[in-house]
Amino acid sequence: MVAGLEALAFGVLVLVFGTLTVLHGWAVVDARFATSAAAREAVRAVLLAPAEASPAELETLAVGAASQAFAAHGYAATPVLVEAELARERCATVAVTVEVQVRATVVPGIAPSATYPVRSRHAEVVEPFRAGLGAEDGLEACRAASGGGP
Repeated sequence: MVAGLEALAFGVLVLVFGTLTVLHGWAVVDARFATSAAAREAVRAVLLAPAEASPAELETLAVGAASQAFAAHGYAATPVLVEAELARERCATVAVTVEVQVRATVVPGIAPSATYPVRSRHAEVVEPFRAGLGAEDGLEACRAASGGGP
């Protein structure tokens, strides 16, 4: 009977810590989905912005789009744009890196609460034929930017 009670207590501990491990793993996966969507939407907002938008307006659009994507995933916190390359020239790369801090799921009183950063990056190229980015031919501008070629 004593061995049965010890096994039952050990089983409960395994169940509790196993559940906490799965919860923490899912929190990281969920954060990865949210940051990926936020980075993608921030890049799209910059690519679809009016051609006469200033760099400050582009950053505001990117943060707003990333916040909306975070809200759609159930996050109340505003995303942090760690890196943002918001170029508006033809064939330039627009890239955004978004980060969120994920709290570790721990048993209260046993271990201190820790946070882990989760980052996602998304990049797209500005279209060579995007209207309003200058009078030069789009393909020629891209070839000049990439160093020539056929």
